[in-house]
Parts: sequence; structure tokens; C-alpha cells
Amino acid sequence: MSRPILMLTLACSLSAVAQQVNGAPAGPTTPGGPITLEQAISLARANEPGFAAAAANARITGLDHSIAQAALLPTVTYHNQVLYTQPNGAFNGGGPVGSQSAPRFIANNAVREYASQAVITDTLGLQQVNAVSRAAAAQAVSSAELEVARRGLVNTVTGLFYQALADDHKADVARRAAGEAANFTQLTQQRETAREAAHADVVKAQLQQQQRDRDLADALLEQQKSHLDLGVLLFSDPRTTYTLAPGAVVPLPSKADVDAVAMKSNPELRSALATLELSNLGVTAARDAYLPDLALNFTYGIDAVQFAVNGRDGVKNLGYSASATLDIPVWDWLSTQHRVKQSEITRDAARTALTATQRRLVAQLDETYAEAGTSHDQLQSLDQSVQTARESLRLTRLRYTAGEATVLEVVDAENSLTTAEIAREDGAVRYQMAMTNLQLLTGAI
Repeated sequence: MSRPILMLTLACSLSAVAQQVNGAPAGPTTPGGPITLEQAISLARANEPGFAAAAANARITGLDHSIAQAALLPTVTYHNQVLYTQPNGAFNGGGPVGSQSAPRFIANNAVREYASQAVITDTLGLQQVNAVSRAAAAQAVSSAELEVARRGLVNTVTGLFYQALADDHKADVARRAAGEAANFTQLTQQRETAREAAHADVVKAQLQQQQRDRDLADALLEQQKSHLDLGVLLFSDPRTTYTLAPGAVVPLPSKADVDAVAMKSNPELRSALATLELSNLGVTAARDAYLPDLALNFTYGIDAVQFAVNGRDGVKNLGYSASATLDIPVWDWLSTQHRVKQSEITRDAARTALTATQRRLVAQLDETYAEAGTSHDQLQSLDQSVQTARESLRLTRLRYTAGEATVLEVVDAENSLTTAEIAREDGAVRYQMAMTNLQLLTGAI
């Protein structure tokens, strides 16, 4: 393989991936047509259940925030009721509604009572205000977790994408090696016929050809498996036939740029910070239970023995009432105190998780950058090894044809070329995965 093909195998375009991640359309794909990495990520986002669950949780917490905000506002209910009570035989007279039967239940006002009222209620307290802040913090946590899930999905799809691409190239390597072995077998047979080589050369070449045929079968199997693994994330039927199209090369950024961006854009760090904020608000919410709540109620409408605005003898049925209730907590057998301690324990655990996340991020940055730098430095060496091995095989075969080399030297040269080509493909996957992990840590994708 030439170096341009290697470079195409290595990388996905940073701008293309960023465009897809930010929600830009990836473009249509045709059945069996080439699929780019950004298109693969777009398809996986619609099919992967873990990401769908994280997205659903983010939407739910967003609605929780809206519900908590609505709880601060008054609620309006239009209440309608007809109440009938069995009379007790006695009569009430002289009242504003005239003479009528008295109800058997003393708690009821009349035998027949009609209520049609608009009721406005509102409860004011620090617990309700704190609930809005907690809902906002919970929404921030779920948003950060959604970002974690998205980047995890990107990492998974990228790994499967480039592994499948490498397996495609390894299948090509195995196919070339099998053809090379078959040609060498023919060459040894021709030389044996011309009495220029011993039959042992033919046997050795046949053994090499048989091994290469088995290697080709294994390579085709791995190619099929990797395409099925990726197809599970991309299509409703994982057996859908498709091909992969590599993108452009992603350059290796400087270490200073990586450190500066990672501390601002890392989703795990944002999630830990949002979780700590939520825990702090949980402590405040628990302490708010020590404070009183004020409940306000305003009722306007009809509550009378006739369903009418005006009753008998000019009585006005339409009116209003208002009430204010202040509930002051006095004693709850230390339940509030215990809830405060529970929330403080949760807050301390969140602080520990945050510091652990910060330490882990620093270590991951150094490890991932070192991995990307090493694999990047090795790419040119791997490409040179392939070119050297290919030239060695060509020269060794010429020497064998001229009777200056042994069959073992040719077989060794063939093995060296195959090993170098496979190592180059593995190195390409290693570099691409290191760059993907680095970009995920820094927020580039």
C-alpha cells in the first residue's frame, strides 16, 4: 500500500466530526454506499439505547425544572359541586334564604347546596424557591451526563469504524499474501521441472500457500465480524451491506493547548461540578424545612342553596373569601435534622468525587497525549517498514530465480512483508483511537 492510502486510513476530519457532533446533517447515505465517520455517528445516535436513555433523562429533567418554576406561581381551579343532604324534618325560618328544611348532618349548611367557584391558591416558602434551583442543577447534571454518553458513543463508533476499516485493509493484505504465495508455488514448480530446484522447495512453498489461504479465511471472517459489530449500531438489520470511507488526517495539537482546553470542556468534570452544586442545594433544601410556609387562598363564586347569582329576597349569592395560613414547624422528632445530615453526607461524597475526577482527568490527559504522540511518531516508521519489506521480497525473489537465494529466504521475506502491513494497519487504528480519545477529553468533538 502507498502512503496516501495509509493516511486515508488513519484519520477522520476534525471539522467534519465537529460539524456532525454539533447537530449538522451528515448527508444521506445510499444502501451499500460508502459511509463516513460522521454519518456513522449520526446513525448510531438514533439507534443506541444508552444514548437514547441519557437524552430522555435530559428532557425529563428539563421538564422537572419547568414544573418547579410553575410551583412558585398561583394555581387556578374552577370548582363546581352540588351537595344534597337528607332533611331531619325540622325547618329553619327567618333566615336570608327563607324557611327551609334543616339537614340531618349538622356540618352541612342546607339540604341542597350549590358551589361554583374559582379558587386561586399559592404557597410561599424557601423550599419552593430552592426546588427551582435544585431542578436547574439536576438539569445541568443530566445535560453533562448526556454529553458523557454522547462522547462515549462517539468513542465506541470511532473504534468500531476504524477497526472495520483496518480489517478491510487486512483482508486485502491477506488476499495479496495468498496470491503471492500461490505465485511462488508456481515458480518453485517451474524450477523443479527445469531441474533448477529441489522438490523440498515446492513442499515448502505449498505449506506457505496453505497457511496463507487459512490466514485469508480468518481475515475475511474478522472483516465480516467487525462489519456486523458496527452494523448493530448503524442499521435495523446489522447484515446490511455497506462500505466505509475514511476522512482527512487530524493533526496532533500541542500539549499546552490540550491542557488549557480540557479543563474547560471535559464533560466528566462538568458533571462532577454540577453534582456538587446539586448536593449543596440539597443541604439548603433540608434546612429550609425549619422555616415556616405561607399559604394563600382566594375564592370567588357561588356557594348557596340556589344555583343563581341572586337568591330569594334580594340575597346576593355571588361573592368571595380569602385566607392566609402560616404553618410554623415546631417538632418532628428530629426528622428534619436527620435529613440535613443525610444531605451533608451526600455533599461530602460529591466533593470527593469532584477531586477524584480532577486527578483522573490530569492523568488521562498525560496518558492519552503520550499515546497519541508515540503512535504518531511510529506511523512513518511503519510505512517505511512496509516499503522496505516489499523491496526485500522483490529482491529475494529475483535472487531465488537466479539460484542465489533459498526458499526459506523467500518465505521469510513474504512473512516479513505481511507482518509489516498488518502492523501498519494496527498502528493506524492505534493512532486514530488515541486522537479520538484526546479530542473527546479536550472537547474538540
